Amino acid sequence: MADSCFHCGLPVPPQAPFHTVVDGAERAFCCLGCQSVCQAIYAAGLEGFYQRTPEGTLLAPPPEPPRDLDIYDIEEVQEEFVDIRPKGSGERGEIRSIHLLVEGIHCAACLWLIERSLQPMAGVVKANVNLSGKRLHLEWDNDQIELSEVLQKLATIGYAAVPFDPESAEGQIKKQNRSMLFRMAFSGFTMMNLLWISIALYSGADQGEFREMFHWIGFALATPTLFYAGWPFLKGAYTGLRSFHLGMDLPIAIGATVTWGYSSYITFSQSMQGEVYFDTVVNFIFVILVGRYLEAISKRHAVAATQRLMDLQPRVATVLLNGEEKVAPIRTVKEGDTVIVKPGSKIPVDGIISEGESRIDESMLSGESNPVTKLAGDSVSAGTMNTINPILVKVSSTLKDTALGRIIRLVEEAQASRAPIQCTADRIVPWFVAATLFLAASAFCYWFFIAGSGIEMALMTAIAVLIITCPCAFGLATPMAIAVASGQGARHSILIKNGAVLETLSSINHFVFDKTGTLTEGKMRLVETHITAAANDTNSEFERELLTQVAAIEQRSEHPIARAIVTAANSENIALHDQNVKDIHYFSGHGIMGLVNQQQIILGQLPWLESNGIAAEPNLTQQSETLEEQAVTPVHIAIDGKHVALMGVSDSLRSDARKMIDDLQRDQITTTLLSGDRKKVANAVAAQLGGMAVIAEVRPEEKHQMIKQLQQQGEQVAMVGDGINDAPALIQANVGIAIGSGTDVSIESADIVLMDDELDKIRQAAALSRRTLKTIRQNIGISIIYNIIMVPLAVSGFITPLIAAISMPISSLLVIGNAARIRTLFSKKE
Repeated sequence: MADSCFHCGLPVPPQAPFHTVVDGAERAFCCLGCQSVCQAIYAAGLEGFYQRTPEGTLLAPPPEPPRDLDIYDIEEVQEEFVDIRPKGSGERGEIRSIHLLVEGIHCAACLWLIERSLQPMAGVVKANVNLSGKRLHLEWDNDQIELSEVLQKLATIGYAAVPFDPESAEGQIKKQNRSMLFRMAFSGFTMMNLLWISIALYSGADQGEFREMFHWIGFALATPTLFYAGWPFLKGAYTGLRSFHLGMDLPIAIGATVTWGYSSYITFSQSMQGEVYFDTVVNFIFVILVGRYLEAISKRHAVAATQRLMDLQPRVATVLLNGEEKVAPIRTVKEGDTVIVKPGSKIPVDGIISEGESRIDESMLSGESNPVTKLAGDSVSAGTMNTINPILVKVSSTLKDTALGRIIRLVEEAQASRAPIQCTADRIVPWFVAATLFLAASAFCYWFFIAGSGIEMALMTAIAVLIITCPCAFGLATPMAIAVASGQGARHSILIKNGAVLETLSSINHFVFDKTGTLTEGKMRLVETHITAAANDTNSEFERELLTQVAAIEQRSEHPIARAIVTAANSENIALHDQNVKDIHYFSGHGIMGLVNQQQIILGQLPWLESNGIAAEPNLTQQSETLEEQAVTPVHIAIDGKHVALMGVSDSLRSDARKMIDDLQRDQITTTLLSGDRKKVANAVAAQLGGMAVIAEVRPEEKHQMIKQLQQQGEQVAMVGDGINDAPALIQANVGIAIGSGTDVSIESADIVLMDDELDKIRQAAALSRRTLKTIRQNIGISIIYNIIMVPLAVSGFITPLIAAISMPISSLLVIGNAARIRTLFSKKE
């Protein structure tokens, strides 16, 4: 019977072992949990799990599943963690999604097992597992399956899952670091004690009566160090070999065990011909653990922007209940509650000010350093700071549904994503390890068989090669750069949805800009009104009545021109609710029509009015052309079939638009203005920006076709828009960039979301992508140069295993430090 558990590999207890027949053979297990999980895996036909364990793996008996799984089916509980969206294609019902923190994930084989187990379940729409974050993104149809059933299925195959909570995730990281500290402290203790043994042996005791005693003391200290402090390397190497994968832990494990084995042989045989190297085993295990711990700390510092974003979310809120103030955990605050935010406190929720006025520091969201005045009725965001007066805020969103929560989620997903260049690097790692093993074996054979330098020289040289060529730095090259870039981007209001975007953006050679709300301020205003002489002569109050009728129709529209006309009517104190408005019809890209007080009103572009049988007035046509040349958009108006007036609506260019266009063109990047406005208006705007290509009179639903045509011409296109009307074009582009407040539509449609209106962020995003790709290439170069220099020295016998153990983590720290330099891209500005 086997001595190790068939599922997890741990020793089988001699008393009451667990046995069962699996795949036609009797298997032994360390516990009932491993036995049950193995039976469930084979029953589901997923035994391929045991052949899919990649490098660096640590298996363990299945964790205890959470109790009372049914509570996760309660609607009130799900409100905190679950997102809900309607089904597509006209189907009735809704799809729910959640991020689950899964305990028990060890390797890529676990990802394969979880996804293959859940996806066939009726009602499960999507099950994607992220290895680095140990998180499962689950989408399901609650009418067909409940969340507790999915959690129970995970428990059956050996995993415990709970809704993801950033605080819990941070606790797991601290737990792992604490475990590493314990192992490091133990190996450090034995290293210090072995130091005295080594000094004695090197000082002459290796030839005296105490030689054997010192050897046994060294064995007693080195053995627990190898099998406790070095256990992660041994376990990772074993599980990798079992699935025919060569992992990063394999060279370290071979070096440590071979050195310990040779030293143990000398100790047990009491041979006088060889030396023991227990100190080498303990020393390089300690040094490697120190290096890995420093790597973990450096990684956390490099990507600390994400944690700082989490820290912006207050943990408690002061809720006003029945006239009394009550401090409550933020998780218990619900939509519709009223919270009190005192001066100097962070706002804990997204909401609307119901009472009071103050100045709010929104620099964490918008990058604007000056506080913004907020009055009753204005919206405020979680994580921003109230600076002057107390305010009452009616809650609209909490936790993950706030703007801050959406930012954190996007940053986490970006840091966990994989760029194409990383996928290539990951495929190289197993071959890199194979080359390491070949070089070590060749070095041993040369020094032992050809040079005749003895087994000790050959052994130490081979072990030095194994340790010094560990591909840790190579594996960190890409993910560290992406993690730092996405975190720093978020700190400066640039939200990057995934790592692949950074690589794609660096190769963009054509930027296409929407006009309204992107290059312009998006605050259109009515600047001129021109009326035919006949209409004005018959009614001296015609202009006011005209504004009343037009605004009555436009108040039903969300178009920027409509808002400008309604704003003009409000400034004249015109009561729009008194008008009898009906039969409103909106024609995208053309105009709007309807009945106001029994009169038919048609307003929009002149060609569209003419297509409805309305004859154009020559004077108004001439005025229209003049306005267009001045970058003023004309809105033609017909009443009861007669062309009677036009209104000129204008929008100011953003103050930094010209500089941004100049900067892009200086970098040899083509720029194009894409607008639904009249050709002459668009040309006038392009002229004010210093000249750029113009594609005008394009309806919103046609914009993505324009992007597609540019791509078919071989262009790598980035589309910059407001993320609402331009959603199809943002999706079609190689990179979609949405400007504004980060609305739901912009987050869904765009690859990059700029949380403020500063156009220079577009240039910064492009610069960030280029710096990131450059850093990735530098990191790969550092790894290659390190090996080119150090491997020949190790093969030549100039480097001992201890020096190799010191050098190996230094290469990883160099990669991490180089990735952290991405932050200087923004620090120069700050």
